[in-house]
Amino acid sequence: VESSFAVDQQIKSLASVLPVYRGASGGKGGSKNCYGSAGDCTYIKVPIGTVVKEDCRVVADLNQHGEEYVAVYGGAGGKGNRFFLDNYNRAPMTATPGEPGQERVLHLELKTMAHAGMVGFPNAGKSSLLRAISNAKPAVAAYPFTTLNPHVGIVHYEGYEQVAVADIPGIIKGAHQNRGLGFAFLRHIERCRFLLFVLDLSVPEPWTQLQDMKYELEQYEEGLSKRPHIVIGNKIDLPQSRSNLPLLKERVQHRVIPLSALTGENLEELFSHLKELYDDYVKTEETQKQKPLKW
Repeated sequence: VESSFAVDQQIKSLASVLPVYRGASGGKGGSKNCYGSAGDCTYIKVPIGTVVKEDCRVVADLNQHGEEYVAVYGGAGGKGNRFFLDNYNRAPMTATPGEPGQERVLHLELKTMAHAGMVGFPNAGKSSLLRAISNAKPAVAAYPFTTLNPHVGIVHYEGYEQVAVADIPGIIKGAHQNRGLGFAFLRHIERCRFLLFVLDLSVPEPWTQLQDMKYELEQYEEGLSKRPHIVIGNKIDLPQSRSNLPLLKERVQHRVIPLSALTGENLEELFSHLKELYDDYVKTEETQKQKPLKW
């Protein structure tokens, strides 16, 4: 008998998890050979990507649907009078009370489990882009504003293939030092298999955004910025963006996909390249005999 965290892929946040759970203590033993009942099982549903910590130490990393972690054990039932029967006491009147359940203080942290993570400065248009390519409906702001929680959208392809794309909270300079949303942003990137760097093409020298974002990722975790990625130049519908595009391509060795989340211009190129990255990820996982993340 225990209280367990159970991973359910239908659960997408920790909002439904209560701060305190109290399991039932075991029942007391009784007469007529009756043992006390044990405490009932409690299952706490959590999303994929939940990390369980105790005293800042990770005790469980829950990444698969159906996975469970026993948090605490419930109280054992009390012993009935028959337990005390012996040659010297043929009619015992003794029974024991049930035992209390175990107590623990645990900290839950959610690291977004998505195939792709969109990385960009506030106002780069990530939320608008996620709305344009998926079924997600994040709030969109027309001013320097950063999403407070990751939104995950699903991009549907033929053959029922689904690619999960997360709009990660906006990065700022100094995020690796926990400025702004800091670690709240960076921890969500850790689980993403590949990245979408979203640049605002309309600002002066948009290539500096890419340099700054990669620097923040590397300072947080070495090699993070080198994961397979796409460089997206958003807001190509604006005149200044069209002037900046050739300058950006001169300074960025990686392939650049110019598009407009607002008008839908050139989204097909992004869909195609995103599927290529996903197929490469699946192939790599299967080669290593791992199970690819499915949504």
